[in-house]
Amino acid sequence: MKYRKKPVVIEAVRYTGTEESMVETWHFCEGTRIHVDVDGILVIETLEGPHIARVGDYIIKGVAGEIYPCKPEIFEQTYEKVEE
Repeated sequence: MKYRKKPVVIEAVRYTGTEESMVETWHFCEGTRIHVDVDGILVIETLEGPHIARVGDYIIKGVAGEIYPCKPEIFEQTYEKVEE
């Protein structure tokens, strides 16, 4: 069988490693435990365990409010910007 991904609008921010990006990501992930290690790697604590986001990765808020990282190449192939 084949399946197609349903068209779903998600929210996302791009983690750039700057202080401004860290603050934006912190607010975006409100309610989810996150921290930045000494190398600037963002660690997102989830029920499945820690997820790692590196500079340039997107942080996605899924349809159920879950937070997870996505590599830019995958993000750009999977999502397109929605005009508000």
